[in-house]
Parts: sequence; structure tokens; C-alpha cells
Amino acid sequence: MALGEDNNVEVLVAGELFADLVMAGFNTLPQPGEEVFARAFRREPGGAAITAMGLARLGRRTGLIGAVGALDGAWLLDSFWRGGVDVSRVLTVPGEYTGTSVAISGEGERAFLTWPGANGHFMEVFRDSALLTTHLHWSAPVDITSLRRSRGMGLSISLDVGYAAAGPHVLEALPLVDWFFPNENDAARITGESVPEAMLRAFSRAGAQGVVVKLGARGAAMLAGGEYLEQAPPPVTVIDTTGAGDCFDAGFLDTWLNGGSAAECLRVANICGAYSTRSLGGIAGFPRRDEIPWGGN
Repeated sequence: MALGEDNNVEVLVAGELFADLVMAGFNTLPQPGEEVFARAFRREPGGAAITAMGLARLGRRTGLIGAVGALDGAWLLDSFWRGGVDVSRVLTVPGEYTGTSVAISGEGERAFLTWPGANGHFMEVFRDSALLTTHLHWSAPVDITSLRRSRGMGLSISLDVGYAAAGPHVLEALPLVDWFFPNENDAARITGESVPEAMLRAFSRAGAQGVVVKLGARGAAMLAGGEYLEQAPPPVTVIDTTGAGDCFDAGFLDTWLNGGSAAECLRVANICGAYSTRSLGGIAGFPRRDEIPWGGN
């Protein structure tokens, strides 16, 4: 049952919501004027919803702030609700379609065709939402005013801006957040560096409190007490990597909020990210809590 907005949640995930249409199993990609057929298809919640649903699957009381379109968003809201996520702060926008991404997946690589849809209303939804929580995960382009407001309320904050919003301007936001989760390509675009350790040290010089660089199949890296730490993910048979980074965020945050050490946060995050690739779409393969070998702090 969805929580009402009068009740606190432990984590609020604020960001852009998408219907992900994931297609895989292509022999080749089409040239102009051609048609090719996928051998596999799945429709799943995408965008910020993946992290929210991952946190809820791990037992964390989680809510979403975002917008869906009234023309097609009912199934998405139902997916959130069935996944245990509070949807009281999700706006249904009359006359709009929900943001939609068509993901073309194959051989560990992805390409996306995206329609932003109702996500154009995200900021007005956020401004009107009661932030009854202890942690805010911001999964949208940086808005310094909103992050300052949230920090001023005493919230801990994590940030994952995504490919389209990654650039040097992000550095201004880093002193306001506890954790930043760029992937390797995002980190390179923001810092101008090409090596993960150099990226992390550039983020540290910019005033970042905590940064984890996601390295895809190589796992992830971070600075722990000034020392470079890199961990590989567990071996899995990869079906689709859509949403793996958002699942990584969920595993890291859940462990950190439980007081886990840097190494344990990285280990669990790698498990969640890797296991999510076992199925098409972002959340279907996310592990149950009893699938994760929990270690000490």
C-alpha cells in the first residue's frame, strides 16, 4: 500500500521518470529506410524510478518525486505502487505523455531514443513537494537552488545527473552533496581527465565529499580516506545493462544508510548493478535482499 505524504519515508528519489521500452537480440541495426526485428522486448519503469524501486526491494521506505503523463502513465504508477514505492509526490499531468526511452541493447552496449514528455514538469513538482525524509537522491540535471534548500533542511543528499546533464557545471554542486555517482564517461566529461583515479582526485579538489565512479564491467572506484579503492563486480551472464548504474546507486545508498564501510558499500553496489544485468530492463534482475551475501562493516 502506498504511503501518504503525511508519513515520512527514509529516502526520497527526485528525478525524471520514464517508460523504458527495451529491445534486444538484433542481428544488425537498421540503415535508413530499413527495418529489423528484435528477438526480445520488455517494458519497464526507467529513470529515477529504478533507484527508488531498488531501494524499496531492499526494504528501504522510499518515495518518488516526479511526473508522468495522464495519457499513458497509469501502468507506471501501478508498477511503482506494486514495487512498494510511495507515489504520493508523483504528479499526473493532464494531456501529456510520460517520458519514454527506446533502449536498443546488444553485446554490452546500448543506444537510446528518448522523449522527455511529462518530465518538463519535474521542477514544479519538486518545489511543491514536502521533503519528509532524511535522505534525498537527486536523479536529474543539477539545480543548485533545490540542492541548497534540501541541504539547509538537514538532509543528506546523493546525486546522479546522467549523460545528458554531465558537464563541468556539475562541479559547483558537489560541495552540497554527500555522494556523487557518475559513470566513467560522465566523469571524463566533467573533469577532463581520462583515468579514474585522476577523475576522483579532481572531484576532491572541487570540494566533493564523496564520489564513486562507475566503471561498467570493471566495477567501480572511489577514494576512501584519501586512498584509491577499486572493486570488480561479481561474474554474471549479461543480458542487458539498461539501468545498471541506477541499481548500483540503490545498493550503495542502502548500505551507506545502514552505516556500512566504504568497501562494503562498494561491494554491495557492485552486486546490485551486476545482478540487474541478468534480465532485460532496469529493475527485473535487481537482487532480492536474501540474494546478497552481506558482510561486516
